[in-house]
Amino acid sequence: MSAPNPDSGTHPAIKGLAAAIGVAILVISGFSFFEASAVSERVQDPAPGEKGQPRKGAFAKKGMGKEALKEPYKGVSTNGQIIRGLFPVRSTGVTTEPVRVAAEAFLAALTPDERAKTTFPVNDIEWRDWMNVHMYPRKGVSLRMMTAPQREVAMALLKASLSVRGLKTSVDIMKLNHTLGELLDNLHEMDEDLYFFTLMGTPSSTEPWGWQIDGHHLIINYFVLGDQVVMTPTFFGSEPTVATSGKYQGTEVLQVEQNKGLAFVNTLTADQRKTAIVMGSKRGENLLAGAFRDNVVLDYAGIKASEFTPAQTEQFLDLIGEYVGKTDDGHAQVKMDDVKAHLADTSFAWIGAHDPASVFYYRIQSPVVLIEFDHQSPGPLGMGRGGLGGPPPGGPDGPGGPPPGGGGPGGPGGGRPATRQHIHAIVRTPNGNDYGKDLLRQHYEQHPHAN
Repeated sequence: MSAPNPDSGTHPAIKGLAAAIGVAILVISGFSFFEASAVSERVQDPAPGEKGQPRKGAFAKKGMGKEALKEPYKGVSTNGQIIRGLFPVRSTGVTTEPVRVAAEAFLAALTPDERAKTTFPVNDIEWRDWMNVHMYPRKGVSLRMMTAPQREVAMALLKASLSVRGLKTSVDIMKLNHTLGELLDNLHEMDEDLYFFTLMGTPSSTEPWGWQIDGHHLIINYFVLGDQVVMTPTFFGSEPTVATSGKYQGTEVLQVEQNKGLAFVNTLTADQRKTAIVMGSKRGENLLAGAFRDNVVLDYAGIKASEFTPAQTEQFLDLIGEYVGKTDDGHAQVKMDDVKAHLADTSFAWIGAHDPASVFYYRIQSPVVLIEFDHQSPGPLGMGRGGLGGPPPGGPDGPGGPPPGGGGPGGPGGGRPATRQHIHAIVRTPNGNDYGKDLLRQHYEQHPHAN
């Protein structure tokens, strides 16, 4: 990792963030930031895939990230140690019956063969085997594989589980994947129906279970235990982020999250910004807790929420609510109550400028929630040959290999310019409860199972 340039506008606080990034490289088994920058959204092979399944890219064949799955799940932490007791098994008073009924209807609509492809044990590694790039071999049944009635019940499962804005964001990401396919003349691999559904466990009012949707720029992991819900990791992204032409012209995603983040950082005083802005310039990718980074170690960076004024605190919680509020309204409120209970231990970090047209990264982190928003380098739209046909000469990052500085102080791809037309965002539950893992652990302790 290159040393920070004292003339680059980097605040001394970047040392803490850079240290966290250095630790992250060490703890992600077999998946360094050099590899992460290679996992760009590029088409690799000309060989067609099966119906509903994009062809495999070179990185998928190499098994990039698969080594991380061999590492036992621990969870996101600040120092490698998990804080226990944050997520007790309890009643929330918010029903999950509509989700259970919708899941049962979805399973009933599948053929026996499709059902066998779609269902896994509740503790299966399939939960963790997701990827936001389009060229990744996925399990389950895609919307493209389904009949019209099957698609209807699949989307009904999303509708029962998500809020109105959560459903709209998800559907609009799918639509913009179609826009990307139009722009690249490649609807075979980038389209609105290339999203795969899997179910873990058996839908139940008392036993643990859940579902996952996995596809380009959209991953939702939805765990249920009684009336408790954990909807993380959740990945939202798009390229483009605004459709200016085509079938879905006018569709846009992640603009609210972008604009609210920018508005919030501009509520900070000059002194507060000196603490919050850990790097004054933004290039490349900075998101750290993406695919195969379930055990990433990230120390707190930026400014503590305890330093906010009441008005800033209200605006900050509204920003967090944009992400938490993607789940159904009742469970979103339950989660926001947890967020508020740990507000004094919540930090906000920013990379980049904060003028109206700037590109930037921000991170919100507490013991119970981790949110990252990142303007990315161009993906397929920025690649040579229309984004098709494989990596440019010299390897996945073009002539000379990875960008200058490797991961750089802000994460992978530190040398390439970022754009507002390519955004990644992720929400995680730190301290061992992504995928509802901590709830599942406690359930097994209280109710031993055969396996």
